[in-house]
Amino acid sequence: MNKNVILFAAVFLISPLSVLADSDWVQWRGPSGNGVAAKSANPPLEWGENRNVRWKMPIPGRGHSSPVVTGDFVVLTSASEKEQFVLGIDRASGDQRWQSVLHKGGIPTNLHRKNTAATATPTTDGKSIYVLFHNRGRLLLTALDCEGREIWEKDTGPFHCDYRFGYGPSPTLHNGMLIVASEFAEGGYLAAFRSSDGSEVWRIDRKVKTSYSSPIVAHVAGRDQLLLSGANKIISLDPANGSLFWEVEGSSLATCGTMVWNEDTVFASGGFPNKETIAVRADGSGEILWRNTDKSYEQSLLYTDGHIYTLNDTGIAVCWNAETGERKWRERLGGPVSSSPILAGARIYATNERGITFVFAPNPDRFEKLAEFQLGDEGFATPVFVGDTVFVRTAEQTGSRQEFLYCIGTGPGS
Repeated sequence: MNKNVILFAAVFLISPLSVLADSDWVQWRGPSGNGVAAKSANPPLEWGENRNVRWKMPIPGRGHSSPVVTGDFVVLTSASEKEQFVLGIDRASGDQRWQSVLHKGGIPTNLHRKNTAATATPTTDGKSIYVLFHNRGRLLLTALDCEGREIWEKDTGPFHCDYRFGYGPSPTLHNGMLIVASEFAEGGYLAAFRSSDGSEVWRIDRKVKTSYSSPIVAHVAGRDQLLLSGANKIISLDPANGSLFWEVEGSSLATCGTMVWNEDTVFASGGFPNKETIAVRADGSGEILWRNTDKSYEQSLLYTDGHIYTLNDTGIAVCWNAETGERKWRERLGGPVSSSPILAGARIYATNERGITFVFAPNPDRFEKLAEFQLGDEGFATPVFVGDTVFVRTAEQTGSRQEFLYCIGTGPGS
């Protein structure tokens, strides 16, 4: 496959990616994959085109992936009609360090209007960057070094969406393995590959109607569990070998959100064709604590301090007691919504598809809105919170559509 790596002047002096720090954002949904930023996160309460912007960088192509951040480096994927590529961006200045074109041609065309050919978020171990693209009907997993040069590439197998909506799940990294989901009726699978060389560790069948949730490993009920929803089931697997720990009937046929958890319970929500949010004890007992008919289909739930929060598809914010399922409050804010809420700096940030961000307190006693503001005309990608900065991917629709990556933060450069 034709490869093209464009490196810019002085980039050859870039130091290797740093050892992972508390403030790094290394995967989809943050340091732990659960939508909770590091304790060191101290983002501004609000931002806008002329408020708290440190830098603004135009992004070629189109994508809904979130960036990942480690050390002084920001990585983002995107796609044009002809190419799928990865951008390396200087965290302090917003200057593009490199652009690596991984795939020319083979771009999927049967996409839902809300999907893109660059929706999966990359992941990193602080030394290498791992990206996943759907291309020519296959899922291609690639490892890059800190200068955007390819280390290895692995064809993980086919993906053919049963609904012709395209691909969405992000890979997850656990104990030196990259776990990839490819769910479709004819030949679906869940598989793990060594991050060192891309060699396969294990593979299990997931020949089910297409679902879009990203797999995630959580330490819950005393052990590491690989969690995934979809196909009308909540499942827990051993991340070391893919063997089944337990499964429970629930949620819906197709889900998009990544599961969340607390010390002993997991939570999921789905929206096609039925609507259900569900809480399941993760000890293998099969106990369902509660379920309701709320629909958080596109976005993931958020757990914090004994409660579940969401800004669901229709733009309604909801809070439930995580143990009992009691609804504490419900507030209409405005939708539609595709990105997922993030807890950062003791505040919940949730963005709708129009680029409007709502900030509210994680307060189970009442809905407490702290801010509401807009940036750009789109809000499909979930923002990233590291230290005192926020990285926001959006697009402007004046004239031709143009995507941007913003670095938000108070202080110098704002």
